[in-house]
Amino acid sequence: MEASVELAGLIAQIQANTVIVVGLMFVAAALGTGFGFAILGSKFLECAARQPELAGMLQVRMFIIAGLLDALSIISVAFAALLLFANPLLGPVQAAFGG
Repeated sequence: MEASVELAGLIAQIQANTVIVVGLMFVAAALGTGFGFAILGSKFLECAARQPELAGMLQVRMFIIAGLLDALSIISVAFAALLLFANPLLGPVQAAFGG
């Protein structure tokens, strides 16, 4: 009886901490992508204003970097979803208690 109560408390604590970390991951992904796009856009406009003949080439490179910025945030969201729905931290705890 005591072990099941301790197991339930430990699982609840792991899940609560996981939800907090997932929220922080979402915030970091959003802020990082937002700042990245802001810097990328401002530098593109600055370079295109200085040398308008290079704007086409710079625009292609800007979109490549924008795709990489999006990929980083999507990877963060995918890892957060993994932690939420298939938490790998719960397996060792349940195995230690034999459940």
